[in-house]
Amino acid sequence: MKAEERWQARFRAPRVTLPVWARQAPARAVYRGNASGAWEVYAWDRSEGVVRQVTARPKGTSHGTIDPTGQWIWWFADTDGDEWGTWMRQPFTGGPDEPVDLDPGHPAGIALSAAGDAIIGTARPGKGFTVHIVRPGSPGKVIYEHVEAASVAAVSPDGSLIAINHSEHGDARHPSLKVVRQCGETVGELYDGPGKGVAGLRFSPVPGDRRLLALHERRGRREPLVWDPVTGDQREIWLPDPGDITADWYDDGRSLLIVRAHRGRTHLHRYDLAGGVLTAIETKHGVIEAAAPRPDGSVEYSWSSGSHPPVVRSTSGQVVMNHSGLPAPPSVPVEDVDVDGPGGRIHALVSRPERGAGPYPTIFLLHGGPASQDDDSFVPQVAAWVDHGFAVVRVNYRGSTGYGSAWRDALSGDVGHIELADVTAVREAMVARGLADPDRLVLAGSSWGGYLTLLGLGTQPGVWAAGLATVPIADHVATYEDEPESLRAYHRALLGGSPAEQPERYAACSPIAYVDRVEAPVLILAGENDPRCPMRQVEFYVSRLAERGHPYEIYRYDAGHGSLVVSERIAQMAAQLDFVRKHVKPVD
Repeated sequence: MKAEERWQARFRAPRVTLPVWARQAPARAVYRGNASGAWEVYAWDRSEGVVRQVTARPKGTSHGTIDPTGQWIWWFADTDGDEWGTWMRQPFTGGPDEPVDLDPGHPAGIALSAAGDAIIGTARPGKGFTVHIVRPGSPGKVIYEHVEAASVAAVSPDGSLIAINHSEHGDARHPSLKVVRQCGETVGELYDGPGKGVAGLRFSPVPGDRRLLALHERRGRREPLVWDPVTGDQREIWLPDPGDITADWYDDGRSLLIVRAHRGRTHLHRYDLAGGVLTAIETKHGVIEAAAPRPDGSVEYSWSSGSHPPVVRSTSGQVVMNHSGLPAPPSVPVEDVDVDGPGGRIHALVSRPERGAGPYPTIFLLHGGPASQDDDSFVPQVAAWVDHGFAVVRVNYRGSTGYGSAWRDALSGDVGHIELADVTAVREAMVARGLADPDRLVLAGSSWGGYLTLLGLGTQPGVWAAGLATVPIADHVATYEDEPESLRAYHRALLGGSPAEQPERYAACSPIAYVDRVEAPVLILAGENDPRCPMRQVEFYVSRLAERGHPYEIYRYDAGHGSLVVSERIAQMAAQLDFVRKHVKPVD
């Protein structure tokens, strides 16, 4: 298979998310898949082996879930990826969609009870955050509202207790947790103080059990906590192995599934609450995107590695589901690199071409977030660059998750420049080790990674041969003016206030402040309906490049913060490959 066919086949290969099943009807499940050519919601009757496509929208569907009884599938209806809309529900067996009787807004979580209640969080400009309880056939009732960021975390199976993650204290990066009754009365609250978030995950699945599983950061990383909000009893689950942790309940409420992320890989464990015994669950070396225990005690999980395409597996030894269609061609394994940086040891991931020897033309591909991470999962974009003879270096810079709270929170003050200092340390090491050709370096990234790309091109002129910025922040002030309320709250937490309160800081970390220093040709890919990195601030930046007569291209597409359509993703990848071919010396 030729390189062009090979990389496109990876994007076209059918993929699915981990099926989410109804807790009281575990044979009924929903998942999202791309078999139709766009990411849509599917219903799966496991007992009959029947799959039904639930949604069919030109730009795809980003959110879908199922109620505990298995009667209803819920999905979010926005307009062309703008993340503004309302929730719909559809019978599991098919039928017309029913809209929720709520004003449209940006989604802020949903939780469904076995009693038929839907707990829906919504954010609206100028109105802050509201949580409604919605019952079929009646309008929604507000049970919580606040100007600061909040989202629905969970609801107890009987619907009597509702968990809300909030930032009433003013720090959206480190949420607090409260539990309320359906009347809005507060039952209990957890606030661990500045810089220590606590977030709800899920109530015990056992009827009548009030315990809520949550995550805290009292020891410098995310760890599980079991909390009874009525009595106030808390049990911290201390785990010896490094890495950030999340968790879920087994159906009997006696054990927890522990999911531990460390150095770009995922590890599963079972924790017995009665005896405090931690037992490793054997899985292949790689990344588990999602995992959940089944009623029989097995665990299903979505797994991949840098060289192996995704598959949904079970600890019982079975492949849970296969979609028809050609599988994705494999790629190269990922190599780990550790580099001493200005803020400590930096972990990076390297993918190098199968043929030839370094130094290679090299793409520094920066992840979004910033509270996210690069890992050893299967990424078609990375594989495409490798197929075309490029090495790909991905840096888990300060601000990344998976390395503890201090590393994630190290961005205070000099946002953007801190991350780029880590990228610089890794870049210099890769050049010194003979991997990266210093004359053929490309800086690229999406979302926060796109922001860092534009900032790096302006603050490090002469270093980069080309830049590829996908859905970037180009101007923090203009972004703040146009973005959703939840992201405004995050901006305030990250930069210490609003643009009016921190004008110098917003200016110093904005790429537009350095646009006149950019030397490398730039390709910007931007969604017309993107609420997170809005088009207006991208246009400001592009107009400044145009005034200078600087070489640039802008690829505009009719969707939001990324595309859910397979053909569009292929077109965007092709545009990036073509741009780099024009401006970077080809592989020898």
